[in-house]
Amino acid sequence: MKMNSFYYKLLCLLILSFFEGHYLCGADPTDGFTLVPLTEDNFKLQKPYNEPLYDRYSYKDGVRSFWIYNNDKPYSADSPTRPRSELRISGHDYSSGIWQFEGYAYVPSGTSGVTIVQIHGATEGATTLQLRMYEGDGGDLRYYRYNLVDTDLYDKWFRVNIIHNVDKGKVIVFIDGVKKFVVKDQGPGDLYFKCGVYAAPFNSSNYMESRWKEIKLYKK
Repeated sequence: MKMNSFYYKLLCLLILSFFEGHYLCGADPTDGFTLVPLTEDNFKLQKPYNEPLYDRYSYKDGVRSFWIYNNDKPYSADSPTRPRSELRISGHDYSSGIWQFEGYAYVPSGTSGVTIVQIHGATEGATTLQLRMYEGDGGDLRYYRYNLVDTDLYDKWFRVNIIHNVDKGKVIVFIDGVKKFVVKDQGPGDLYFKCGVYAAPFNSSNYMESRWKEIKLYKK
C-alpha cells in the first residue's frame, strides 16, 4: 500500500525533528568557536597590595586557588575598591565580536558575598557581568546580587561558560553545559574576563575562596 503523500511528509518531518532535537540537546557551548591560545603571560594576578602573592593565591596540580579576607586591603593603596585575589586574562581585550570564557570552578561552603567571575568593562559602570556566590540554597550563584543563576554549587566542581556577543549586546551563562541565564550587556567598552574572588560591596563573609582549573578563552 502506498503511503499517503501527506503522512509521508509528516513522517519525514518528525524524523528530522527528532534528530535535530537530539543534536541540539547534545550541543556544547563551545561548538562553532575557535580556541584562543593562552600562556601564563596572559594571566595577570591581582591581590591586596600589602600581602605577598603566596598569601592570597596558589597554583598547584593545575588548580588555581584564590582567597581573601573581608578586611583585606585593595589591590593598590590609592584604590577605593574592595579586596580581591583575581586572575585577569590579558592580551585579549575585546570591543566587538563574540567571545567566550570557560573554566571549572569550586567554591567551598561559607564563602558568600563574592564575585567569582566577571566581564570587566562597560559603557557605564565598571563591569558588564558579575557572577556572585551567596550562601542561599547550598551555594547560590547570582547576577550581581539580583537574578538567581543556579543553586547548590558549594563544595563541588562546576563548569562555567560565559558567551558575550558584543555586537548583539547579549551575555549568556552556562553552568555544566546548561544555559542558565541570558541578559543584555552594559554596552561596549574595553572588555576582558576575570576570575577568582572579589568581595561584593555588602554582606561578604569574613573568608572568601574560589578555585579554578582549565581556564580557556574562545572567539568567533
